[in-house]
Amino acid sequence: MVEGAERATSVVRLEAGLVEYRLERRGPATVVVLHGGHTRAGLVVGEEVFAEAGYTVLAPSRPGYGFTPLSTGTTASGFADVVRSLCDHLGITEVAAVVGTSGGGPTAVTLAARHPDLVQRLILQSAVGWLPWPDRRTLLGAHLAFAARTEGATWSAVRVLMRRAPETGLRLLLSGLTTLPVTEVLARLSPQERAGMVELFCRMRSGHGFLNDLRPTPDLTAEVRQPALIIATRTDGGVPFAHAQSLAGAIPHAELVESRADSHLVWFGADWPEIAPSIRAFLADNPTDGAR
Repeated sequence: MVEGAERATSVVRLEAGLVEYRLERRGPATVVVLHGGHTRAGLVVGEEVFAEAGYTVLAPSRPGYGFTPLSTGTTASGFADVVRSLCDHLGITEVAAVVGTSGGGPTAVTLAARHPDLVQRLILQSAVGWLPWPDRRTLLGAHLAFAARTEGATWSAVRVLMRRAPETGLRLLLSGLTTLPVTEVLARLSPQERAGMVELFCRMRSGHGFLNDLRPTPDLTAEVRQPALIIATRTDGGVPFAHAQSLAGAIPHAELVESRADSHLVWFGADWPEIAPSIRAFLADNPTDGAR
């Protein structure tokens, strides 16, 4: 599975509205993947570990992304209930884990808290928590670059830059995703990793979803009783490591795994091959009665 690859999706009309999703059936156990900002159900990011372990992957587009309108769910709580309805529609009665990536973190936490009978475990990757985020400068920039009238042009410009001057494009986009000097981050990337990042950035869109992600949502971390695995790096320039520390402190049965990745994109980190077995082991463990 290539990072940034595009896969076929389906759209279903539920009681709450239309939902776009990708369902890749493998084994009997299912993992629900809630994507981060600027991505959608059809864009594969960081899922290899689940596919290689034989898990069925269900990836819905969150509100405002892809073909899921902003009106479907809208809030983290609302869309958590939509995901539950989607699982019911697809005949999925139990989820081995819900995975929240970056901006999908709050919805993943909320899904685990609101539907403990469905969700067995929680995995958070470079996830946004409930600390103040983003900073004022980033917030203002987001409202300029990713507003409904501008986000299409923004990503068109990114695609042109990535195709014509990929080094410059990577330098520009990675500058907001790492706390390290960008030259150091680029120097450590293999040609395959560079190509994967270029492909990922070329396929990103924000729709109405990213600005919706910036709205506050109720914090239900203390209500999560399932085991949780939180993966983050201290050099994340997009979501500060303090978010991972806060999530680990607030979720009762949480384990924090510190990645040595150079940026927010932990799947490109040199130690990801070491972290992936920890994810598989976490999924294989039976949740204890006290943690459910």
